Amino acid sequence: MISEIQTRHRPDSINEANTPAEDLSRKFCVAPMMDWSTPHYRYLARLLSRHALLYTEMVTTGALIHGDTARFLRHDPAEYPLALQLGGSDPQELAHCAKLAEQYGFDEVNLNVGCPSDRVQNNMIGACLMAYPDKVAEGVRAMIAATRLPVTVKHRIGIDGHESWNELCYFIETVAAAGCRTFIVHARIAILEGLSPKENRDVPPLKYDWAYDLKARFPDLEIIINGGIKTIGECHQHLEFTDGVMLGREAYHNPWLLSQVDSEFFGQPRATQSRHDVLRAMFPFIEAELARGVYLGHISRHLLGLFHSQPGGRQFRRYISENAHRPGAGIEVLETALAKVSNLTSEAQPA
Repeated sequence: MISEIQTRHRPDSINEANTPAEDLSRKFCVAPMMDWSTPHYRYLARLLSRHALLYTEMVTTGALIHGDTARFLRHDPAEYPLALQLGGSDPQELAHCAKLAEQYGFDEVNLNVGCPSDRVQNNMIGACLMAYPDKVAEGVRAMIAATRLPVTVKHRIGIDGHESWNELCYFIETVAAAGCRTFIVHARIAILEGLSPKENRDVPPLKYDWAYDLKARFPDLEIIINGGIKTIGECHQHLEFTDGVMLGREAYHNPWLLSQVDSEFFGQPRATQSRHDVLRAMFPFIEAELARGVYLGHISRHLLGLFHSQPGGRQFRRYISENAHRPGAGIEVLETALAKVSNLTSEAQPA
């Protein structure tokens, strides 16, 4: 059976240099992904890895200040270590939301300087801020003054019209001077005119060497590399040049990959040996969510990749997709779906 999750709260203090607490590792991170990095997916991810640092989907400062704060910041203590990603640019609003992150028990607060959506651009959120390093620095400085949590920045290597190496270095230097010590580098530019957010995740070419060179140029900063990473082997290659790796889509569509993280990167036993055990370990959490009035389909959509490339995996996904949305659907849907998948002894091997 799956081992019990080790819950952990954030440390009481962060030192003056805004350096991460000793037990908060970014060696392997699961990216903030809009509509995907929900509490339901994060609970699944934590069952697969005790040590990966998880990130929420981006929450805008406006949503936290003027919306249902408790709903946006809701999470299970089992998700720790957990970082909150904010979208915003107003220093006072960012500071206020950084305080909320600390009050709600998050381990880190991260500023999004990478989202290419038109909607967020119009509100000076996301990748468009790459053109305004002083503004980013001002926001970071305000956040650091407001919280004991580590404040980090996730960004692109440039945007259209601001895509030179010198501009990237100036961005890093400016924001680091405000106190930020950790930069999560999505190693491609964002093209804000002419490409959709989806296309911006694939079309601009990856330049991993730029992230490597940032670490070489700024050895005292923590550089985490992100973008297009698909395998554990690729992670090891990147870790020869950077301090950490962040996976997004691959960790979502093939979540079993996370079961290798603890042994591969942290020298700890695997959290689980079986996909079946993982799903069954989620049942109490799912039942509690159903009792709160959450529809099964809102939870089960995050489970569809669990049997990726496994015998019966297609039938597993199909049965859930066809039945989870039905009125009154409950755990029995997942039980039936599980029965369609062979519980192979070879599951303990890397997938």
